[in-house]
Amino acid sequence: MIEAIGLVKKYGDHIAVDHLDFKVEKGQILGFLGPNGAGKSTTMNMLTGYISATGGTILVNGYDMLEEPEQAKKSIGYLPEQPPVYPDMTVTEYLRFVTELKKVPKKDREKEMERVMEKAQLKEVRDRLIQHLSKGYRQRVGIAQALVGNPEVIILDEPTVGLDPAQIIEIRELMRELAKEHTVLLSSHIMQEISAVCDHILIINRGRLVLSGTPEELQAQANEGEVLELSVCGSKEQLMQALTGVSGILEISGAESEQEDCAAVLIKSGQEIRKEIFSAMVKAGLPIMKLVRHTKTLEDIFLEATAEMQEETLAAEEPEESPEAERPAAEGAEGEEETEHDSDL
Repeated sequence: MIEAIGLVKKYGDHIAVDHLDFKVEKGQILGFLGPNGAGKSTTMNMLTGYISATGGTILVNGYDMLEEPEQAKKSIGYLPEQPPVYPDMTVTEYLRFVTELKKVPKKDREKEMERVMEKAQLKEVRDRLIQHLSKGYRQRVGIAQALVGNPEVIILDEPTVGLDPAQIIEIRELMRELAKEHTVLLSSHIMQEISAVCDHILIINRGRLVLSGTPEELQAQANEGEVLELSVCGSKEQLMQALTGVSGILEISGAESEQEDCAAVLIKSGQEIRKEIFSAMVKAGLPIMKLVRHTKTLEDIFLEATAEMQEETLAAEEPEESPEAERPAAEGAEGEEETEHDSDL
């Protein structure tokens, strides 16, 4: 439904989006994840045709955003981070205005208004001024305007920002309902939100794609090889001796024990070995105080991916020190001294 190929956006010398490639399949809820300033909103604005791309191609429902912008934009419903609502209008007045903007046939406008109000659960506030609505209801009004015209693709930029926990749950449920009939692209920097509603995730940083996959795929990739924390009642020497008979261990590193007269280690393995460790400790007479399997969360994956890219960028930008760098200045100084001597002569 949406495909970005080599997408680039530059503001002068600053590259906001750097050759981004991704594809959103029909009926998918795709989470667009990244830290503040990663290029999420800029990408959203290019996908909707709000701003033009410096380079690359955007296809929406098969239409090229550059070559066939009107057809491409008809396929998109967009909720920006700040809902584009008019506070001095009622919900009904505003949605009627939107149906006119989106060129819904006059005979179908009332029916379309009823449909989107039903979808966004707005009928009970239809005659209230938007400025008197809670932020959660204003978000619903913004989603309703995105649904006008029944577009194939719904793009939501930070739809739950600033909402209270109850409102967040309501909006997430609404997004799941929308995914039954629309392809949904959701931008956020809240990991819990992405993992709660999305079936595919893209992580970007500094305008570049860092990771892509389902939540399960990303976690499986990040957790290749188990890491176990083991604490036993005994000495470190006894523990290390007992572990020598356990096959499958790749690496053992030290860890802080939470109790006196206990020893603790972190064990990295390429397979499930908890049963073998338990048997080895029983055989060695070392009571197990703690045996915990550590797995990375989506938040851990996000932080590692963006931190690695940050380090790579800083390393690339850091100038190399060269003893020759100061040579022109020294030569200039010597030249000045020679000039002074020449003038004295």
